[in-house]
Amino acid sequence: MLWDNVPRLEGRGAGEGPWPTAQRRAGCTTAHSKPRGDEPGAPDATGTNGVTLGRYIKRIPATPANKSASLGAQPKCLYTNAQSIGNKKEELQTCVCLQGCDLIGIRETWWDSSYDWSVGMVGYRLFRKDRQGRRGGGIALYTNDQLECMELRLGMDEEPTESLWVRIKGRTGAGDIIAGVCYRPPDQGDRADEAFYRQIGAASRSQALVLMGDFNHPDICWRDNAAERKQSRKFLECVNDNFLFQVIEKPTRRGAVLDLILTNKEGLVGDVKLKGSLGCSDHEMVEFRTLRAARRACSKLTTLDFSRADFGLIRDLLGRIPWDKALEGRGAQESWLIFKGHLLQAQQRCIPTKRKSSKNTKRPPWMNEELLGKVKQKEEAYRR
Repeated sequence: MLWDNVPRLEGRGAGEGPWPTAQRRAGCTTAHSKPRGDEPGAPDATGTNGVTLGRYIKRIPATPANKSASLGAQPKCLYTNAQSIGNKKEELQTCVCLQGCDLIGIRETWWDSSYDWSVGMVGYRLFRKDRQGRRGGGIALYTNDQLECMELRLGMDEEPTESLWVRIKGRTGAGDIIAGVCYRPPDQGDRADEAFYRQIGAASRSQALVLMGDFNHPDICWRDNAAERKQSRKFLECVNDNFLFQVIEKPTRRGAVLDLILTNKEGLVGDVKLKGSLGCSDHEMVEFRTLRAARRACSKLTTLDFSRADFGLIRDLLGRIPWDKALEGRGAQESWLIFKGHLLQAQQRCIPTKRKSSKNTKRPPWMNEELLGKVKQKEEAYRR
């Protein structure tokens, strides 16, 4: 079926560059961090990530290299804490289509292995890291499939953390961009915090870093560079030691600045806007631009060309099959696999393929003008 043709991407890489030189403060708020999806007292998440700095960063190519072309536009980004993306996927796709986003960072996906086939989004590559060992959590980054990018594995040897790092190829002479998505559970321990700080230190040495994250430090006053709790003060030290800028100025959840954008280069991030919530999530969606052009690769993805399909032949081919005999004594799963196999054979024979147009890669077939209008109404209501 259609989901059998959805491409998957898993890759690795790394980047290096000079140290940044300044620190910016933003709004001062105080609130309580959230327990949803991260119950205090639950056992620590298990996984495969740790930290490997400098020479220990492993490079594994994401996909075969494509011929690339420079793009003058500055990538538009969207990120949010979804508090389960399962029932919000269609709304997310609609928002992305309206806004024309190149990067979409998501925290608290609440995905597990049962979501392997249903998480793809037309026109995007997906990098994901699911929480292991307990419910909730999980992070993901969708990147426009025309962007040249690869995942950075900043370590596999230490305490696991919910963090994801992707290197995006920049235009010639402009340098690459490292995009990070991180989620720190409210009950995360000191060992995981230290491992996470080492990852930030390694990533901050890149030429351009954009880190999107929910760090659950609501007591930090960014204007005064102060915090009440010990863990929050350690996080501030990490931000200061790596000369990072925090660019979110308005509260993103119940009066608190929980969702942050950290960058190591002043002026790299601009046009920051809060866009309302995704579904019933109590976090704001954050939209911004990276003010540096990225390089795009020529897409080699193909799609079915239904305008040239021979549906009469498909009906004829499927009608010749003695289904009663073919499915006799079969269970539901085995019957489905038999039917699917015959259908895909007919599809391959009767429906030609075509190269996917970059103009329409972001809009799925079910997205019509009425649905887009409803989302626009929601945004207008939020602005009022």
